[in-house]
Amino acid sequence: MNAVVFDEGSIRLVEVPIPEPLPGEVLIRTLLTGICRTDRELFEGYYGFRGVPGHEFVGRVERAPGRKEIEGSRVVADINIGCGECSWCRADVPKHCLSRRAVGIQGWDGAFAQYLKVPEANVHLVEAGIRDEEAVFAEPLAAALDVSQQVHIRSSDRVLVMGDGKLGLLIALCLRTLTPHLVLLGRHSEKLETARKQGIEVFNVSTPQDDPSAPSPPGSFDVVVEATGSDLGIQEALAFLRPRGTLVLKTTSRVPSSVNSARIVVDEIKIAGSRCGDLRLALSYLKRRLLDVTPLIDGIYPSAEFETAFRHAFGPGGKKILLRWS
Repeated sequence: MNAVVFDEGSIRLVEVPIPEPLPGEVLIRTLLTGICRTDRELFEGYYGFRGVPGHEFVGRVERAPGRKEIEGSRVVADINIGCGECSWCRADVPKHCLSRRAVGIQGWDGAFAQYLKVPEANVHLVEAGIRDEEAVFAEPLAAALDVSQQVHIRSSDRVLVMGDGKLGLLIALCLRTLTPHLVLLGRHSEKLETARKQGIEVFNVSTPQDDPSAPSPPGSFDVVVEATGSDLGIQEALAFLRPRGTLVLKTTSRVPSSVNSARIVVDEIKIAGSRCGDLRLALSYLKRRLLDVTPLIDGIYPSAEFETAFRHAFGPGGKKILLRWS
């Protein structure tokens, strides 16, 4: 089968054997794979990654030795693979298993390939009403929705989402129903317009700072979600928070961040890290049409044009790029 491989700063399409599912695993034929910022970080050296990346995908079950009834079904899958025995795994939170592996990120080949295998327990069926181009967003949508699962956002709360990348846009789309006082801050007019069309107040930091629509005064937001993708994002986010506000961190950067801890202590800021979410909730949102993810797609490339796709995805200001596998 064909697979895209990251290896010491190169991206190559190689021929590798189709993975053989072990007992308790399923083999999936990939339909669509999404390119995200984490893939770029992996390419640039995050986790010292080498191998087949790709963790945002929708596919069709080719073989399921233990669950023949799902063969042929469209599926998405949780990316975290725990040991199954520790306290975190027993509590159904494998993303914190000390021995965890992550599809396409750490210790497990990913979905930039014609086929991949995953544990049977990680698979979620995609209902017929959800198109492939929507289902491929299940993993990042789950991560976006997890903010509202971790932090209680009241209707009176002023909430700022920093970053108009793919994840920032999804987070804003998910939080817009929880409070009327939501602002998305970014620097790309086209992406901000995508959010504005779905009812979100936006502010472009590229405009003059005396713009009357600016999210000011500083220090007035109850909740700030930092999804800039920058190691400087956390420091910038603190400036927007009121005392005893809550900062939710989404950025995973290979470059360490520096923080003014005195500000956190003096203003009694609460900080929450937020990573993966519940794919069942994400699929429910897609099924019930609670948001429209398709305007976030910037292009769909056949897998043979992977180099063009990655150049597009890794360039400035782009939205979601997808690879279609034959």
